[in-house]
Amino acid sequence: MADNSFFSEQSEASLVKASIISKYFFTWANVIISTQDIYKRGDRIAYIDLFAGPGRYEDGSDSTPCMILERAIKDPRISSRLVTLFNDKDTNNVKSLEKTIASIPDIEKLKYKPEINNEEVGEDIVKMFEDMRLVPTLFFVDPWGYKGLSLRLINSVLKDWGCDCIFFFNYSRINMGLSNPLVEQHMSALFGSEKVKELRERLKGESPENRELIIVEELCQSLKQFGNRFTLPFRFKNCSGSRTSHHLIFVSKAFKGYEIMKEIMWKQSSSCDDDGIGSFEYNPAGNLPKQSLLFQLSRPLSDLKEQLLTEFEGKVMTMSQIYEKHSVDKPFVKRNYKAALIELENERLLTVPKHRANTFADSLEVTFRRQE
Repeated sequence: MADNSFFSEQSEASLVKASIISKYFFTWANVIISTQDIYKRGDRIAYIDLFAGPGRYEDGSDSTPCMILERAIKDPRISSRLVTLFNDKDTNNVKSLEKTIASIPDIEKLKYKPEINNEEVGEDIVKMFEDMRLVPTLFFVDPWGYKGLSLRLINSVLKDWGCDCIFFFNYSRINMGLSNPLVEQHMSALFGSEKVKELRERLKGESPENRELIIVEELCQSLKQFGNRFTLPFRFKNCSGSRTSHHLIFVSKAFKGYEIMKEIMWKQSSSCDDDGIGSFEYNPAGNLPKQSLLFQLSRPLSDLKEQLLTEFEGKVMTMSQIYEKHSVDKPFVKRNYKAALIELENERLLTVPKHRANTFADSLEVTFRRQE
């Protein structure tokens, strides 16, 4: 059962989470709308939140549903297309959310009235999404623990064009659940039954730090088994920075979505090293993080330079092609690649057409070569 005391006051971590989701939604929405207009691929987009909560914190701060709706109202391109579905199994949360949404100024400017449901997330909802052909949808799943979160649920939305998912991964609860036979069904729904068995064996004797890295990597790999998927986790530490509380995990079929979210999470990172490589975590204590195996992180810019020389030796590629081919599951954002290529150019380890010094356009062609 959800502890509604969570909504008494918005924490800084909750604000970071809501900011990541809101920033991604509006960037994603504009990309999708432009594509729809060019290729005549429909005239609606959707935002679905299955664990929506009451809408506002008791201190008056907006939670994610209100942040999305209030800004959407102000954008005619979005307000004329946006379909929203909010759900919560807690009746009190639903009543509060209905009241909160109804009180938003100019809410009637939305072409489609927000739909608010009072259902428990389970087999019926999964089956409903599996049988539907969805309009482009940003799907947000924020359960309190693990009940209701499953690979099938995520895949039921991601199957359709333009659909992306962001979900809350309660690491501390799931870490405990993996060794609890009473919640075997929920762990299997999240990782897959065979993966759970393999994961338990792999985790034996591992340190707490390694357990986290392994669990998050296995989850992301499980998500990828459904097809060509890009996954991106963002970690949240507790107040002391001593342990992980949860992760926000993004899943998309499109590199463009991955690129957009990576930039957003990079900007929301609590720290960057001297080379501008982000931590991809919120850490209120400011401790230096140990990064996820998934990202092969903790690699300085010099490592990136060496990787590029090794992987692309003798090849001719544009900056954009290099970034798309190399950056997946690595911590580097586009500006890191441009910085690395500028240094390699200055070291005469690659050849590029004449261009303005210390800049690197996305379309600039690069020929990699080693020193003789």
